[in-house]
Amino acid sequence: MSIQTASARTVTHGSFTIERAFRSGPAKVFDAFADPAKKRRWFAEGPGFHLDSFVMDFRVGGEEKSRFRFVADKPIEEGTPCSNDTVYMDIVPGRRIVISYSMSLGGAPFSVSLATMEFLPQGTGTLLVFTEQAAFFEGSDGIVMREQGTRELLGQLAAELGE
Repeated sequence: MSIQTASARTVTHGSFTIERAFRSGPAKVFDAFADPAKKRRWFAEGPGFHLDSFVMDFRVGGEEKSRFRFVADKPIEEGTPCSNDTVYMDIVPGRRIVISYSMSLGGAPFSVSLATMEFLPQGTGTLLVFTEQAAFFEGSDGIVMREQGTRELLGQLAAELGE
């Protein structure tokens, strides 16, 4: 790598926290993250992309891998492959999940994140506290788009829960 190439590389950091209330209890919300069939439905399937593969090994040290390609309605060229590679760092059943994950677009890494999901009882429902700390590489989505995407995913989770 030349000195010029190395100096042209950039990384930006950001973090955000989203608190989202669900009518369902903590065990049910947690299960939507832990059960591979449920998580695939709300997290990996949906409009805007074609899912090529989704595998999930929900245990500390286990991995989750999603492979998909964008379709024409996204601001990314149709057919561009994207990957999401997750490692489960900590799991406390019904209470907490901590993951580390990286994302790549067209084979080039564009972000690495640490995310914590806390499932807190709130009356008969759940307060989900989602906190993400991320490093974004040149040409990546950045913190604003990542938070927006996470909010959209939590909306899909609500639909999965029937809320």
